Amino acid sequence: MSVKKTESQWRAQLSPLQFAVLRQSATEPSGLSRLQDGSNGVYHCVGCDNPLYKADQKFNSGCGWPSFYEEIPGSIRLLEDNSHGMQRTEMRCSRCDGHLGHVFKGEGFGGDKDERHCVNGIVLQFKPLE
Repeated sequence: MSVKKTESQWRAQLSPLQFAVLRQSATEPSGLSRLQDGSNGVYHCVGCDNPLYKADQKFNSGCGWPSFYEEIPGSIRLLEDNSHGMQRTEMRCSRCDGHLGHVFKGEGFGGDKDERHCVNGIVLQFKPLE
């Protein structure tokens, strides 16, 4: 189910920084995110409540942004991103098409796919499982 809203609806729902990241593909400053950690829960998109990442897939990569080994299947879509003179893989929410961050491969952090999902924490909301 796709979520579509007007720009004014998005601006009314999101903080200015959330809007800049989710709707305009900005990047939050490194170290800004203070995500709640938990071993039993799910991180959701703040724009549409789409479940994106399980808490047990989160790890500290030392990069300054929340990092995850992999997404919940079907929760994101990947796009080639050649902006800023780099070749990267952009992650977007599969439900609201919001910008989440980028995927980096082969850095040796582990996980089944050897990927680091570098996510802007400002666009995530942690929900504990009961």
